[in-house]
Amino acid sequence: MTTRKKEKKFTKKLLHKYRLVILNEDTFEERFAIKLTRLNVFVIVSLSSILLVAGTIFLIAFTPLREYIPGYSSAKLKKQATQLSFKTDSLKQVIDVNEKYFASIKRVLTGDVKTVEFNKDSILNAFHEDAGQLTIKPTKQDSVLREKVDKEDKYNFFESAISASNFVLFPPVNGTISEGYNVKEKHYAVDIIVAKNTPVKATADGTVIFAEWTSETGYVVIIEHSYELISVYKHNASLTKEQGDIVKAGEVIAISGNTGEFTTGPHLHFELWSKGYPINPTNFIDFK
Repeated sequence: MTTRKKEKKFTKKLLHKYRLVILNEDTFEERFAIKLTRLNVFVIVSLSSILLVAGTIFLIAFTPLREYIPGYSSAKLKKQATQLSFKTDSLKQVIDVNEKYFASIKRVLTGDVKTVEFNKDSILNAFHEDAGQLTIKPTKQDSVLREKVDKEDKYNFFESAISASNFVLFPPVNGTISEGYNVKEKHYAVDIIVAKNTPVKATADGTVIFAEWTSETGYVVIIEHSYELISVYKHNASLTKEQGDIVKAGEVIAISGNTGEFTTGPHLHFELWSKGYPINPTNFIDFK
């Protein structure tokens, strides 16, 4: 009975009517009046709070006004920040590679290397090792396509680049070929017999990237040309160019000789490399 009385009393309080009146302070004239109950006030306040929260969430989520709220940034800025983050990461990788590359060059220039780890001959042998370690297994479709292209134009890729820019290869020397290009024996060059002290000329315009003495191949010159083409000249008696020099096609870069451990007489060991792969020089140069 007591619980019921308390419930009735609580309900009565909720539904008990009150009158909210607004009066003129000077004349006590009634300007506004409204009847309220405690329940009505609770419902109105609750609905107002819910609407206020919902409106705030809507403004933050779907309007640009959220950019003015501390802690929020614009979608445009976030997109730019993400793109910059990706670019920064890519640049960091490039810088790391360049730093390692420059560090290795610095060690070579200062002589701070061990023979076991690195020597001058390794620069030249790297070409042969890379080519010898290739384990590419073409698919059937690739083999058919290669055969078709070879039949249409055996040297289409390289010759198209030459014809497109009038890129002509100049014979470094003229003479008889004693040993030709042979992939099976890993002889990625042609050996041309020449008289001692014959001028050796650049096969095309380019930049000297290596000009040094090596124990195995004597005085060596390596030139980087356009279209990722590299030419190599070995067993020279002396060099007329240094690393970093810019040369023109037909310009004398060395004097032929018989230097190095791997030589059997006065001759020029000449190599051509295109995009890191050896190519047969006789396909593009007439040495006679």
